[in-house]
Amino acid sequence: MSGINFKVEAFEGPLDLLLQLIQQLEIDIYDIPMAEITDQYLEYIHLMKELELDVASEYLVMAATLLAIKSKMLLPKQELEIDLDDFDDSVDPRDELVEKLMEYKRFKEAARQLKEKESERNFYFGKAPMDLGEYDTSNKQVNLDVSLNDMLGAFHKMLRRKKWNQPLHTRITKQEISIDQRMNDVMDHLEATDGRVAFEDLFEASTKDELIVTFLAVLELMKRSQIGVSQSKSFATLYVFSRGEEEA
Repeated sequence: MSGINFKVEAFEGPLDLLLQLIQQLEIDIYDIPMAEITDQYLEYIHLMKELELDVASEYLVMAATLLAIKSKMLLPKQELEIDLDDFDDSVDPRDELVEKLMEYKRFKEAARQLKEKESERNFYFGKAPMDLGEYDTSNKQVNLDVSLNDMLGAFHKMLRRKKWNQPLHTRITKQEISIDQRMNDVMDHLEATDGRVAFEDLFEASTKDELIVTFLAVLELMKRSQIGVSQSKSFATLYVFSRGEEEA
């Protein structure tokens, strides 16, 4: 045995142990002396066993790999009559191991840098968000009891109900349907009904195109905060009301 003194610690795996040995022995990672590194690796495994520490199977697999590479490195090169075009003398039994070590080293360095950034971030203290409600003078915040999914669900049910009661028909002649005009119609309807109406009552048209335009007009009016939509409980009837009216 050589005079290397091992500090028994928790390595993250056999590659981590190999990197530690390479650093201790000051070995060029691209030109690893397999005999020396294998002996040192096995010495560490034996030390762990003597200390009655559990040796994971992956460490034993790496030990077998090192021994196999060491054996290939020690075998004499036989002079065989072979086709030189098929022979690649650049193949090194250590290449695959070196590639794995370099990849592991890159990931380990990246992890170290992230850990440093995490430690630096711990010195920063974030300020809690301020309540800026008192500075909001636009009065455009729409507090609805319904979500867009509720609106879409109600529109879908209304379409099915209209189809059952009276099949929707399509006009052959092309007719432009203005969303702006339907927005005016919705507001006129609300004004005629004291500013509050059931959602389905806005959809009196019998063509699918007109129904869709009406729905888009309702969404646009909500976006502009001209109307609101309320619902007493889940799955209950939706009511559309003018924003100028108090929600009941």
